[in-house]
Amino acid sequence: MTTIPMRQKQNRLACPVEPSQPVGGEESSSTPAERGDMGNAQKKPHSRGDGGPHSEFNNSHQGHWRSRGGSSDKYKVTQESKEKVANGTGKSGSTASVPADQSNNGKETPVRGNAGETVNLDAPCGALPPPLARLKNEGNLLFKNGQFADALEKYSQAIQGFTDSGIDSPEDLCILYSNRAACYLKDGNSQECIQDCTRALELQSFSLKPLLRRAMAYESMERYRQAYVDYKTVLQIDTSVQSAHDSVNRITRLLIEQDGPEWREKLPDIPLVPLSAQQHRREVPPSAEVLKARAEKAAIDAERKAEVRFTALKQEGNDFVKKGQYSDALGKYTECLKLKPEECAIYTNRALCYLKLDRFTEAKQDCDAALKVEPTNKKAFYRRALANKGLKDYLACSSDLQEVLQQDPNVQEAEKELEEVTVLLRQSLASANASPAKPRTTVPITEVEGDEETESSPRGEDIMVNLQPTDACQFGQALNAARCSRNTAACADLLASTAPEMLPKFLSTQLDGDNISFIIQALDYHLLEKDPNLVYQHLNNLHTTDRFSVVLMLLEKNERLHVTQLFEHLSAVQSTEFTKNDVQNLANKYI
Repeated sequence: MTTIPMRQKQNRLACPVEPSQPVGGEESSSTPAERGDMGNAQKKPHSRGDGGPHSEFNNSHQGHWRSRGGSSDKYKVTQESKEKVANGTGKSGSTASVPADQSNNGKETPVRGNAGETVNLDAPCGALPPPLARLKNEGNLLFKNGQFADALEKYSQAIQGFTDSGIDSPEDLCILYSNRAACYLKDGNSQECIQDCTRALELQSFSLKPLLRRAMAYESMERYRQAYVDYKTVLQIDTSVQSAHDSVNRITRLLIEQDGPEWREKLPDIPLVPLSAQQHRREVPPSAEVLKARAEKAAIDAERKAEVRFTALKQEGNDFVKKGQYSDALGKYTECLKLKPEECAIYTNRALCYLKLDRFTEAKQDCDAALKVEPTNKKAFYRRALANKGLKDYLACSSDLQEVLQQDPNVQEAEKELEEVTVLLRQSLASANASPAKPRTTVPITEVEGDEETESSPRGEDIMVNLQPTDACQFGQALNAARCSRNTAACADLLASTAPEMLPKFLSTQLDGDNISFIIQALDYHLLEKDPNLVYQHLNNLHTTDRFSVVLMLLEKNERLHVTQLFEHLSAVQSTEFTKNDVQNLANKYI
């Protein structure tokens, strides 16, 4: 232990360090500048009663260095006083201008303090009976007036009367001991102050004011380790007590000087203050702005946590997919969708897992959900095509694959799937159409006038077709006559005499791959040169025919080439009725 030089020790005794904030008790309406008594370093607690040192404020505690003999004998209560207090008839014996005998008549006794405020000495104090409440109020007034010895006697009488009356109110007795301890501290009787504070803390654990007053008493007696522990306990209860912060910093320097670098090891244990004691202070209700800011911060924090959780789950799902553990991946992706139900990529990822597990219906549903979020999502179209293939819906599968290739012609997987699905679709249609053969309708052919031939000529140019069909049947007969003779010119004449908007109706029962291919050739070889506007109009109506998309998929490679060539030739035409962009948009429905 480091020895403190005598001169330095004397200086400390001669010049005590004042706390930066005062210490006190219950309640007071006076300001620090208006009082000359013991101060308070804490916020106003939820205590009962008013006016005493349990609520007084002052920045000076020099009084507790002025000893009046260091003994409390002069404040002991005589047996006669005890009996009078218990009966409520005792005289105060105070030198203050307080009428001590007027609490028996049942009337309130207002008096004035030093600051001119009115004090009701008969005001209720917690659970104390009226005689004891009056003693406490008198003590409070005397303390505020700086008459600490007389206040101490009043508190002592109240404590004795409390004990004799058998009241069960630890909180009220704790306040009386704490108030009397403040008087001892003012009088410089640190030892008695410590004893009363300890009694108060036994009644109400972790009561802030007794702890703070005992810490100050310990410090005045240079019992720095005990003072340090009490100050640190105070700060656990209320971290806003600035005087406790200042005292801790000051005592820390003294302990380092006294005990060296290992000063912490020589400290008593610092008790851990329970949360209930830390929250006993009354808090100011937060404003609307504060509540709004808290709500916004909570929302941001929740969103951030959800994003972190989402990212982690998605990564776990992706890792399971890489390992081929599709069932485990399904669970992770499902959890992701609970956090972000509009995330398109999660739907397509989960659809892949369903496909791998041959759960085609669920896969299709996830692809549908993804396309609602992103209507052009290529991956969703492709995986829905695979789901439709698994469900043997080859027409829907082919449609989705064509959508993929329209967005990106370089997707080789989609191209291969389309070829395979086209074969499956043809087989499916062939199976559906497998039925007893029906008698064919004879197609009448108009013969060329002449004397030598009585049968139809095998040469296309010698066949004449009905150029004025009035219904689908006549149109079909004329189209078949031209196609059988491979007379594309006759077909072009038939189309030239047919209104474009009637073409889908006339072809509704005659539509097949051969007819489409033949019409495309007739438009390209003959009608395009004569009337490109009419060709555009026919193409613009042709694709609206029933089952057109199905038949289009069944075209052979060379037949598809004819379609492409027609649109290339049409796009090179200069017209006032359509633009090159119009032709391109129309081509997307065919190619």
